[in-house]
Amino acid sequence: MQIIEDKITNDELKAMASNYFGDMVKAVADTNKEILCVDAELHADMEQYLLSTGSQQSDLWGFNLYPDEIGDDFIEFDSMINIRPYDNNRSRDVESREIRSRIIEIVNKKIER
Repeated sequence: MQIIEDKITNDELKAMASNYFGDMVKAVADTNKEILCVDAELHADMEQYLLSTGSQQSDLWGFNLYPDEIGDDFIEFDSMINIRPYDNNRSRDVESREIRSRIIEIVNKKIER
């Protein structure tokens, strides 16, 4: 598990992919602190770590990164931690376009592609 406060390269992301899934890296964004937690087996592990360091649940969103893909295929919004009816998100997807855009903005700042 790694916290990305500055930047990493896509090559570093590719190396992380080999740790668990081969072609994919799980990630959680804190949309308030503008940080990413990446490279764990479960989104829930990263979520718990970020909560323990002061993040707020409503700011945490899980997704997957595919370093070999381009465009919309690079990010997959699919995580069990996203199921939060109390935050108006009833599926594993990130349903809010605003939150999706915020996550994409953070990913683009943190990962040099």
